[in-house]
Amino acid sequence: MNILLINHYAGSPRHGGTYRAYYLSREWVKLGHKVLIVAASQSHLRTIMPPDTFGKWRHQEFIEDIEYAWLATPRYKENGTKRFLNILCFIGQLFLYAENIIRKFKPDVVIASSTYPLDIFPAHYIAKRCNAKLVFEIHDLWPFSPMELGKMSKWHPFIMIMQFAENYYCRHADVVISILPLVHEHLLSKGFPLSRLHIIPNGVSVEEWSNEGREPLDAKIARQLSEIKADGYRIVGYAGTHGLANALEWLLEGAKLIRDEKVMFVFVGDGPSKVNLQKQARDEGARNVLFFEPVRKRQIPALLSFFDVACITLKKQPLFRFGISPNKIMDYMMAGLPILNAIEAGNDPVAEADCGITVEPENPQAIADGIRKLLAKGDTELRRMGQRGRQFIIENQDYKDLAKKFLMAID
Repeated sequence: MNILLINHYAGSPRHGGTYRAYYLSREWVKLGHKVLIVAASQSHLRTIMPPDTFGKWRHQEFIEDIEYAWLATPRYKENGTKRFLNILCFIGQLFLYAENIIRKFKPDVVIASSTYPLDIFPAHYIAKRCNAKLVFEIHDLWPFSPMELGKMSKWHPFIMIMQFAENYYCRHADVVISILPLVHEHLLSKGFPLSRLHIIPNGVSVEEWSNEGREPLDAKIARQLSEIKADGYRIVGYAGTHGLANALEWLLEGAKLIRDEKVMFVFVGDGPSKVNLQKQARDEGARNVLFFEPVRKRQIPALLSFFDVACITLKKQPLFRFGISPNKIMDYMMAGLPILNAIEAGNDPVAEADCGITVEPENPQAIADGIRKLLAKGDTELRRMGQRGRQFIIENQDYKDLAKKFLMAID
């Protein structure tokens, strides 16, 4: 079967970024299918390097037998006009590239999976021309996301365009796959039949957590963390994006409440809020807080092995009533770590796996008390708690199994 996966933000081990498209495609290729991923050359989510189009509007390369087509798009740094121009450029070039795809690749399945829903238009055009199945994959619910997170009016031209696209995929998609677990009522209100909706969350490549799939942690970071542990400190860690939605300022406030205890808070990653978070820590004289630059994905297991407790926080948002499926939680669980979860959402992966505790978000005292409660447990109980999370991921969210479920949903 020929599978065309359109994902503006798709990443790879070579370029960094989001890995869901890569992991699913790698498993499909192993099962004997042919996969073409079409993505944009410029994305704010890529963490290693952008793909080089060599001055052309399109460049193709193979990564582990997955064919990637990179469409040249303009650079941008954050949400705003430049990002929207980047989106329009990608969609426009995808229409230009469509005839090439139809003629040479002849997809049996076309998957539109770019977070925003505008890719449904070229995806439907290609699927219709090839008599292929049309699949839309929900990462975030647009236009709900920019409306509720960005406080945009439903009459804003951008929102109206996105609403038209959402209505369009609800009318034309043969199958909808959702990463978010609680979108049923919303799609039903749009007229989409729930018999064609399938929930397939984010996951983990279990094989990459074997010794063969790991890389040693950066020597400088490993040395500092080893010294902290040798001094008798427990490490409470966060690894991921430092953005507005991540609400890390509240985690810093929680750290301030236990600054006199032998607990070190370690923040690893990058993002638009990092500079302000570092300033906040300096201004408050937070001697129990350390910041590190992002590490390569294959170094994540080695990094997390230093943590005693892993934290995940998000701002309070009504949008989370549709559920969450954060990659960070998957990594923490796979690392066998007890988790402090400061998220209020329609679902609770930490409670479901019984691998940590959940506290009120944006509440420093609740965060501090939750960390104290976890660290007060004996090492044996913390290991058991972490192992429950790890086993949950292995049994339910290995990309090897999720890829098969995806194909079954299409069939």
